Amino acid sequence: MNLKTTYLGIELKNPLVPSASPLSRDLDMAKRLEDAGASAIVLNSLFEEEIRAEDNMLNDFFMLQEEGHAEASGYRSLPEDFCCEIDEYLIHIVHMKEALEIPVIASLNANSVGAWVEHALEIEQSGADALELNIYHIPADINETGEQVEQRYLDVLEAVKKNITIPVTMKLGSQFSSVGNMVRRLEAAGADGVALFNRFYQPTINLDTLEVEPALTLSHSPESLLRMRWIAILFGKVRLSLAATGGIHSAEDALRILLAGGDVTHMCSALLKNGPEHLGQVLRDMEAWLEEKEYASVEQMKGSVSQQHSPDPCAYERANYMRVLRSYSA
Repeated sequence: MNLKTTYLGIELKNPLVPSASPLSRDLDMAKRLEDAGASAIVLNSLFEEEIRAEDNMLNDFFMLQEEGHAEASGYRSLPEDFCCEIDEYLIHIVHMKEALEIPVIASLNANSVGAWVEHALEIEQSGADALELNIYHIPADINETGEQVEQRYLDVLEAVKKNITIPVTMKLGSQFSSVGNMVRRLEAAGADGVALFNRFYQPTINLDTLEVEPALTLSHSPESLLRMRWIAILFGKVRLSLAATGGIHSAEDALRILLAGGDVTHMCSALLKNGPEHLGQVLRDMEAWLEEKEYASVEQMKGSVSQQHSPDPCAYERANYMRVLRSYSA
């Protein structure tokens, strides 16, 4: 069975790509993912905030020690072999490229345009095959308009694309007023692909301490349907690569994404829960389904049930809302 697909201009042996997660922090775990059949791997995200915090710490404890106390440099000096956050990430890219045969996609999460460009250049020079820009922006300023939010994404993308040559994909949230128009604008600005959709984790309130705390919940299969719908709507209307991220747990989830028109499906929560070898089972189940339905390849099935090719295109729009409501029975 020919499972090959093309993502960001890179030919992959199949559509299953582990997304950014703690799994890709560990080289041995990455090898297990490759052995299980992963066609590429997205590294854990590099966060600008972590780099800034480390820089501030170094500045406070080492760089400012001589102000008024010149003798202090003799007691507390910066070790020559000190490895900072960005250095560790770049070294990790190098080690991953040396150890793996599959493409390595770096992931960058930053706030300032300057940081995006600087770190994107370093990532490219370290040998990454592509770069995912994960703009995790919560528009908490009520004076910030929707147009300003969208422009933030476009400014970052354009700045990065001017300075690096490797493919760039944008990881988007789902809460744009017009997802399709936003994707088209990103394509016009040079994006090689989009990953739909980023899962914005919601905080909770601790009822004992009355403090706001982070809350992590893993995804579930029904979440993949939102990704499937928008990929089906976008297929044939844009030319960049389409990836689904969030809610891909089984072969059924992945197959629906491909039928809708996706090029790859990212996996995270299912691998965290079931281990890297779960990816191999998903691949085997996909092959069995393709054989049963007499598909010769992934490319043959890709987009065959998109909005463009569906016998009922309205099923992806408002008509589906009314049918769902009427279909429920207690």
